[in-house]
Amino acid sequence: MPFLCRHPARSALRLASGFLFLVLAFTAAIASGQDTARPAPRPVPSYAIVATDRLRIDVYQEEDLSVIASVDAKGTINLRLVGEVIVAGKTVPEAQKAIETAYREGRYLVTPQVTINIEEYAPREVSIDGMVRNPGRFPLPIESGITVADLVLKAGGLTDTARGSAVTVTRRGPDGKQTVFTVDVESLIKGKSSGKAADNAFLLQPGDIVFVPQRII
Repeated sequence: MPFLCRHPARSALRLASGFLFLVLAFTAAIASGQDTARPAPRPVPSYAIVATDRLRIDVYQEEDLSVIASVDAKGTINLRLVGEVIVAGKTVPEAQKAIETAYREGRYLVTPQVTINIEEYAPREVSIDGMVRNPGRFPLPIESGITVADLVLKAGGLTDTARGSAVTVTRRGPDGKQTVFTVDVESLIKGKSSGKAADNAFLLQPGDIVFVPQRII
């Protein structure tokens, strides 16, 4: 009977290779878990409909009610049967619900299903004046928001004589009424603890007028 010779070195090498494989697999699993635990990117703010946006409005199984029209200066869209419905300032899902409610409450449709598509976006600009290095008009992205601090930085930043703690934003509503907001931009830019979360979350809308006053010396 032939003599079978074992190889201790070869067996040890196989055990070491298997152990190394387990270590690498465990490390990869941990790394994968760390990746999935990372915070998700901040969601992009939903687009709010503005005057002169051109909308395509379809009502399911009601072709005669479908229409393509622009949002008027009052922020409304004129629809068959229900007349004017306010859509400005609303997201697309909110506007769809508003139109569905109008048809339902008007007792024209029992379960209306409305779909809105934006065929053409209105020009989206804001302006900034006062104590910034490059005052002027700036475009707003379609699907993302810009804060007052973002706009100040786009305009070259505050001047040495700017009163950045009292930046004003003048906004005109669909009804023509003006509202003025005050934002402490200086604290936000410098990362001061006095910066308000509400100021950091305040997003500009098309037509907003930002003014940076001069500091009283």
